[in-house]
Amino acid sequence: MDNKDEIISLQQDIIADQLRQNIRNMAFDIWGVPTSGSVTPRQPEGGAPSGPAPKGPAPKNPSPAAAPAQASADGQQAEEETPPEDIEDLKAELNEYIGLEGVKREVNNLINTVKVYKWRKENDLKAVDMSLHMVFSGNPGTGKTMIARLMARIYKSLGMLEKGHLVEVDRAGLVAGYVGQTATKTHEAIEKAMGGVLFIDEAYMLNNKSENDFGQEAIDTLLKAMEDHREDLVVIVAGYDKLMDDFIHSNPGLESRFNRFMHFDDYNADEMLAILDLQLKKNQYRLEDDARAAVKDYIVAANTNSTSFGNARGVRNIFERLLVAQANRLAEGDEVTRDALMTITVQDVEAARAGDEKMAERDKARQELEQTIADIEEETMKLQDKLNDGEA
Repeated sequence: MDNKDEIISLQQDIIADQLRQNIRNMAFDIWGVPTSGSVTPRQPEGGAPSGPAPKGPAPKNPSPAAAPAQASADGQQAEEETPPEDIEDLKAELNEYIGLEGVKREVNNLINTVKVYKWRKENDLKAVDMSLHMVFSGNPGTGKTMIARLMARIYKSLGMLEKGHLVEVDRAGLVAGYVGQTATKTHEAIEKAMGGVLFIDEAYMLNNKSENDFGQEAIDTLLKAMEDHREDLVVIVAGYDKLMDDFIHSNPGLESRFNRFMHFDDYNADEMLAILDLQLKKNQYRLEDDARAAVKDYIVAANTNSTSFGNARGVRNIFERLLVAQANRLAEGDEVTRDALMTITVQDVEAARAGDEKMAERDKARQELEQTIADIEEETMKLQDKLNDGEA
């Protein structure tokens, strides 16, 4: 490889590392980067992860020269240098999250179970083998990714994992398009996650069962790694309720290894309003008194479908639309005060909601047009078939 090829290769590595860093930073999209020792509520996940922002110093954006040195997945190198956190601090952080009541109970049950398991081993008593692998189920924006990140920190605090970092992947991060490549790709993800948690979002996509699909190869590789690395690897799979249930019960190996389930409920209107309040406060905005009822009605109206709205992710969208509406209003005024820059009014809420409704109308009209075109194409094909039959 000549010098030019080396430079191009290095640039590609740097771009890949920067991209991974940007994806990780999306976890802080709603609540922002936390400061050390702070406790913050959960945020949406996913393509933007959802859940509570973890404690610790703000992640640094590496310079291009430093990027290769930080090429570990999801902060693996940084976690190795961080001592385990106090479990009581982590429990306090968990209890500060908005909603998640069922998840909070399950996490506390797991913490207590792990504590007793370790105490029995320390006292030379029989300890029933326990699995730390978990299934997270629920709609988008309900906090699955960020609770997975918290669980990695909890397992490290309890001494069950050495590093306590999280490596997040989906089907594309495990499955390749050619024979033999999927096992290698899956092994790479597993290696990055060693000593921490491998979080597989939309894991049911691995079980495609279509012809020439290599998802099963990824599952088989994953199951073997879970067996071979019981002491230093935890796998959490996540996705929609029914699809995850079907996925786990589609394979005896999956059923035997995943026996801890956590369901993430959708947010109710009050919880979503509380999330919006926190987002406004963090960014130095406030709702005027008359706007509070209006924005709650706006949230309820927008959340006609928790899956498409995206729970806390939908709240983030509403927040951004409120800011646009306020900006449009202030730009038309003569004099802008500090107080005006901080205040969201009823007028802003109404303008944002009206814009949403217009967008929904356009989307509906587009969908109807697309359906009409599809119907016409189908009828055209039927007529063509009849003509062909007549010619025959």
